[in-house]
Amino acid sequence: MQINEEGTPDIKLEDITGITCIYVPVNDVHESTQWYQINLGCEPTNHNLVKPGMKHSILRFPDHNGKFQGASLRSAVPALFLVESHDRLGFTNCDGNRTPVGCFITPRIQEMYNRFKDNGVTILSDIPVGREFGPNFQFLDLDGNLWEIWQP
Repeated sequence: MQINEEGTPDIKLEDITGITCIYVPVNDVHESTQWYQINLGCEPTNHNLVKPGMKHSILRFPDHNGKFQGASLRSAVPALFLVESHDRLGFTNCDGNRTPVGCFITPRIQEMYNRFKDNGVTILSDIPVGREFGPNFQFLDLDGNLWEIWQP
């Protein structure tokens, strides 16, 4: 904390207060929108009509009452912006392992794992037993973007 010439603390304004969206490259926005709805429970916003040939889609995560958290300075649940592209998200770390581009949080890790299995989602890891930081697993979306899901 800085003290100004008057002997009182300077008030520091925050520069960044959260993340509002994650841009996700996909081949077919319509098909991917449906995939994210079925597997992650996302819902498209009213900003664009969900239809074949669409170039982008904004997906949000409803709460247990089906409501969406409004955008605010402290919004903790970013939207996913699906964007038509031939690129993919991701990188390989220094150990040669591919790293997920994001980590979703769930209170029901086993239920999500079972849903993904039933729906034919490519799951890249099992749920570890006794993991110090909580159970997790990695999976690919339709376009090969690597994600992680974690239960704190």
